Amino acid sequence: MGLFGKTPQKDPKEQVQEWTRSLNRESRKLDRQIRSIEREELKVKRSLKDAAKKGQKDVLKILAKEIVNSRKAVRRIHTSKAQINSVSMQMKNQLALIRMSGAMEKSADVMKYMSQLCRVSDVQATMMEMSKEMMKAGIIEEMVEDTFESLEDDDEMEEATEQEVEKILFEITAGHLSDAPRAVNDDLPVPAGATAASDEEEEAAEDISEMQARLEALRS
Repeated sequence: MGLFGKTPQKDPKEQVQEWTRSLNRESRKLDRQIRSIEREELKVKRSLKDAAKKGQKDVLKILAKEIVNSRKAVRRIHTSKAQINSVSMQMKNQLALIRMSGAMEKSADVMKYMSQLCRVSDVQATMMEMSKEMMKAGIIEEMVEDTFESLEDDDEMEEATEQEVEKILFEITAGHLSDAPRAVNDDLPVPAGATAASDEEEEAAEDISEMQARLEALRS
């Protein structure tokens, strides 16, 4: 058939095994990403404790929000991992079907999870390519994004962010945030040693910006 320009189709069993290996690779990639985010979160926690000692309440809010966003990103990745595991289980079912009947069957579950995974930036490219192959193999039909709900409601999550920030501040400062000294007021005379404190604040701001950039890169 190759002489006439047609590519021979893959053996169904080999195709399913290839998909399973690809799913396992994506799952391991997500595990590495979770570990990276958690390492960055530990650094942010240390900076948050330092800011609490210095009474830098504005800095505390920024850092606490970064921790909230990091944990939200980790939850999203865990959800994606669970969906990948579900698809992987369905692929094992497909192998059993191939052994029994020699053919693959359509799966509504695979279609649902693949549609959701195609919208997750961490695994989007791989899942979109895999979805095309699954459509050709007859496991899933053409997917319509609007059919499925978003993995999380951004508006509701935004409303809960402030509460999460307060919880994290209470957790890391052991409830003593209100006892922290106030930051220097710009309208008051600058006391001796304020220049050094200002330099420390600038360095802290640079560290925060750097950590935010790293966390944002990991989350995206």
